[in-house]
Amino acid sequence: MSLQDRIESLKAKHASLESAIAVETQRPSPDNAHIADLKRQKLRIKDEIIRIGPTH
Repeated sequence: MSLQDRIESLKAKHASLESAIAVETQRPSPDNAHIADLKRQKLRIKDEIIRIGPTH
């Protein structure tokens, strides 16, 4: 997998997590612990995208 493919894969996962967060927050009784976990995962992915991004 090329570096660009890896970045695109991470961006797709990031978008998927964003959607999951939106769905969870729209529920009548959102699970705040689950939302926090999704946000942590999203942040880790964003950090990895930045780390391996265009400067490398």
